[in-house]
Amino acid sequence: MRMKQLRIISPLAVLIVIVAALRQATTSAASASAPQAQASAPTIASVLDHEVSGVEKQIVDVAEAMPEDKYSFSPEMLNIPGAEYKGVRTFAVQVKHVAASNYFIWSPLTGDKLPEGLKDGDGPESLKTKADIVKFLKDSFAFVHKAAATLTAENMLQNPGNSKSTRLRLATFGVAHAFDHYGQMVEYLRMNGMVPPASRGK
Repeated sequence: MRMKQLRIISPLAVLIVIVAALRQATTSAASASAPQAQASAPTIASVLDHEVSGVEKQIVDVAEAMPEDKYSFSPEMLNIPGAEYKGVRTFAVQVKHVAASNYFIWSPLTGDKLPEGLKDGDGPESLKTKADIVKFLKDSFAFVHKAAATLTAENMLQNPGNSKSTRLRLATFGVAHAFDHYGQMVEYLRMNGMVPPASRGK
């Protein structure tokens, strides 16, 4: 029940941030000169794209920071007394899961087919090296930017294709889901004695 509540709250939190950012950006644009305001007026797509860029940087930085020989690491390997990590994803599968989910969540917005070999949320089994996995991750975020660009004030409450969710719901959930797994991935780094890139120098 608690996990279900968190899944509901997380997209809602992202939506609140997006609405607040859109309102702030609109206010700032209104105070500028008329030509500038017309050229830089925020849109639902531009505000969402900004959120995507934020989580993209966090996750890609973490994926690149983890050494390749630690991509097979999972907390289960630590055998922590009293902990329950049996069967949790390795770091490699965490990264592939974020990338695969990007395609599954955002593809209804564009109508594009899933990449070849993508069958489930753990990503293609053929991807083994760090370089290939990170490329898969970066390619997925390039696709997310493409999908975010399709959102408009007119279509954001429409259900794309056969989806039971609106375009805005899919988009906000996509960002929230990525942030959720970023939070898990930074713990994988810390369990291996590494400070996550976003926390270095602080």
